[in-house]
Amino acid sequence: MKKLLVTSITAALGIFAGTVSASDDFTLQLKWVTQAQFAGYYVAKDKGFYDEEDLNVTIKPGGPDIAPPQVIAGGGADVIVDWMPSALASREKGVALVNIAQPFKRSGMMLTCRKETGIKDPADFAGKTLGVWFYGNEYPFLSWMSRLELPTDGSDAGVTVLKQGFNVDPILQKQADCVSTMTYNEYWQIIDAGIPAEELQVFKYEDQGVSTMEDGLYVLEKNLNDAAFVDKAARFVRASMKGWEFARSNPEEAADIVLENDASGAQTEKHQQRMMLEINKLTEGSDGKLDPSDYQRTVDTLLSGGSDPVITKAPEGAWTHMIIDKAM
Repeated sequence: MKKLLVTSITAALGIFAGTVSASDDFTLQLKWVTQAQFAGYYVAKDKGFYDEEDLNVTIKPGGPDIAPPQVIAGGGADVIVDWMPSALASREKGVALVNIAQPFKRSGMMLTCRKETGIKDPADFAGKTLGVWFYGNEYPFLSWMSRLELPTDGSDAGVTVLKQGFNVDPILQKQADCVSTMTYNEYWQIIDAGIPAEELQVFKYEDQGVSTMEDGLYVLEKNLNDAAFVDKAARFVRASMKGWEFARSNPEEAADIVLENDASGAQTEKHQQRMMLEINKLTEGSDGKLDPSDYQRTVDTLLSGGSDPVITKAPEGAWTHMIIDKAM
């Protein structure tokens, strides 16, 4: 009887302890495949920063056929990484995304051209073929072309848009005069493929006045009315920003952590370490709190789409500081 009583008490304590220590599940959908672009999240998981917040975080890599807004709308994630143009366009179409944190302070998007095409400035785009990413990444480009008053219909007075895969093949094979690149990824793929920097003409979106915010954290608006969700989201953001801080201070180790999480085995140490250094330039100075002026600049850029704007009206309720204030 005494043994039975001890066993019952032990079992009860075990159940109680399990209940107290149980972590809250939280799923993050990335915008692209596992790479240093998302190092802060992988670092937070590897270093136990999420564990410290009693979170069991699942990180789902993206890919060319994965649209984060569709994933979260379908219940496949609690939070997503997305670019603001895509998120605002999705919001206008009925997927009520809200920015809760902005780890990236600057844009890394560029258009990279071969100098041999004769392109020296944006006025030379007319009559050229430009590689453009879609799945929500085309919005800043379309706003830029609208500002330049260049039709995207393939006419001599406009530009021909080549729907670019997530690679740089079109410029390597001379199918396009320019291609979309990021400062931390595709640009270096061109260099590594044998085209030296002196043979390239680069146009950074920031320098052209059409820079928009990239890689923010977004949730569904309805979930912000749930106190339990808000608490989990705040803990997630706090741990994630800790991960980004670690990545900036320890770029080589952060790159190694990314490689350890790359199930595809497609990434190389050289590329990820180089990418980590470039990514750190984009996150430097950010505490995760979206600057309203950065948001407004993005909205103004998207609204300046001429006859075919990315969004047709200024959004309302598309961002909040509630989560980041609670986190920090």
